[in-house]
Amino acid sequence: MTTPRINPITPRLRWEVLSSSEIERIHEATLDILEDPGIRFPSAKALDVLERGGCLVDRATEMARLPRKVVMEAVAAAPRQYVLAGRDPACDMVIDGQHCYLSNDGSGVFVFDRKTGEKRPSTKADAAESARFVDALPNISYYWGPVVTSQDVPPQTKSLHDSEAVLTNTTKHYQAVTTVGESAARALVEMASVIVGGTDELRKRPIISFMQCAVDPLAHDGPNLEANLVAAEYGLASGFMPMPLSCGTAPATLAANLVVQNAEALSGVVLLQLAQPGVPCFFAGAPSVIDLKTGGYTGGSPEDYLLAAAATQLAHFYGLPMAMGTMATGAKEPGWQAAVDDSLSTFASVMTVADMMNGAGLLDGSKILSYPHMVMECEIYGIVQKVAEGITVTDETLALDVIRKVGPNGTFLGEKHTRQHMKEIWRPTIWDRSTYDQWVREGKPGALTRATEIANDILDNYQPEPLPDDVRAELRRIVARADAEAAVSG
Repeated sequence: MTTPRINPITPRLRWEVLSSSEIERIHEATLDILEDPGIRFPSAKALDVLERGGCLVDRATEMARLPRKVVMEAVAAAPRQYVLAGRDPACDMVIDGQHCYLSNDGSGVFVFDRKTGEKRPSTKADAAESARFVDALPNISYYWGPVVTSQDVPPQTKSLHDSEAVLTNTTKHYQAVTTVGESAARALVEMASVIVGGTDELRKRPIISFMQCAVDPLAHDGPNLEANLVAAEYGLASGFMPMPLSCGTAPATLAANLVVQNAEALSGVVLLQLAQPGVPCFFAGAPSVIDLKTGGYTGGSPEDYLLAAAATQLAHFYGLPMAMGTMATGAKEPGWQAAVDDSLSTFASVMTVADMMNGAGLLDGSKILSYPHMVMECEIYGIVQKVAEGITVTDETLALDVIRKVGPNGTFLGEKHTRQHMKEIWRPTIWDRSTYDQWVREGKPGALTRATEIANDILDNYQPEPLPDDVRAELRRIVARADAEAAVSG
């Protein structure tokens, strides 16, 4: 049987951390904030769109106040379902509020070198290798980021070098995070259009989408706004990811953090729908709390799991997809801390049906890429997937006839019913279930040992379906042109 290219989770179980009345209160509080004080949009193009759409714009402060009627009409215009396509149609993702798709994490700046084991700065070759690695893992449905950025190229065009490396090394959907500004966004659209055969085909099969970060609290970044406006112009899905930190860029209480998160994400939806009504868009988020000792990002805490679940509930309250930061960890190695962070955050995202979950592979607060760590996270994903299925109760699964047939003190091993259903039982890929004596004889290997073996095998042997030579050459030409233009202007 052919291994599926992607393996989304379709949860039967649901976890609600907010009641309907609590959701309504956060929604009303969000609308109050959007009206007063509003959101800062430091882009003349974005302010033009908002003003034409009925928002109150102050050009001096770059603030826009979003009336309730405008907000809710924009929400109503956003599509509830769409497809994020892969270069390989077997990797298409149906975004419909019923499936959870996992990506890698993004924007790391270091790699654990597979030969030396030492941390080093990431390169364009690492970005390409990470895309090839993600392409090989069915539990990771799409490529987000890039996982690590190309730090050995001109900084002005880094995002296009990143995208060239990714697009030539994965057949899965690519959600760009580092592409900011109108010029870079148009170049990325051009690259994707070359691959699929033109901008009209890109609308039909959108192999790329855009995500940008918001600027907490209650603001956006100008180049980020203009990149997503380009995405909307071409009918490509996009969203804005708030990352409010309680006690820092959000109030200390979790409810107030959710108001900041919700206001920023919702304001991005309003902008996109006023610019291009009906364009695909999504909520995004990675709300967290500040580390009270260091003042930094925690990358895994009980509050993170509650905030992730609640923010996803709010997105679905508006009928919109959610891209939720998942599997973030502050751990420095793929050990027990990373496993706990990854397990609980994945559980929170899956049980509230986050449509897109970003993502696997990075350690130390999304800074360091570890391929064995990504393999271990795929194991965690599989465990949560099985839990999310719940328990099916039917005549077939109750198996009363089989129980009667076997009777007291019997065994079910030889029964046809067992053979029919035994493959439904979850089996580990890297967990150790050997006997203690066998484990000792084999040198006491752990999950990391097996994960490293799997990672090395992929890196040594796996190759995705290549792009045609002429397409690769055209991508190279687009990036080289951008390098030349940046050199002249810089």
